[in-house]
Amino acid sequence: MPTYQRDRTLYAGEERVFEYLADASNLPRYLDRMRSVESVGDDEVEVTAQVDGHTVTGEAWFRVDRTARRIQWGSETSDDYHGSVTVRADQDRTVVEIELHTEHGDNDDINAALDSTLDHLRDELEAPYARQDENRPDA
Repeated sequence: MPTYQRDRTLYAGEERVFEYLADASNLPRYLDRMRSVESVGDDEVEVTAQVDGHTVTGEAWFRVDRTARRIQWGSETSDDYHGSVTVRADQDRTVVEIELHTEHGDNDDINAALDSTLDHLRDELEAPYARQDENRPDA
């Protein structure tokens, strides 16, 4: 099963980033296809997503490991889709690492979707003027 990995350094505190990611209700804010998430029990969620022009609803698992600063998820009905996100501090920044295992989709499309997810996380979590960097458009 192919594994896809992407990471991004965010100019936001590790605790803030982890707590945001650990709250499953935030998923639709940074995953393009996700429309809604509802908790249905311990580590279980019901998700609604837009896939290839169709609305799809299903159950998934969503596990938060606060000690390891890691969140894992996957489909309840298939072992061929699961992933994780790990958060770690890097001085005054936070590194978010996403790993996805799936047999579905095109490599370029999956990598683009992971990059888009990280872009949305950056937009959601970086405070305006969080860093002074002349390469950044808003500096």
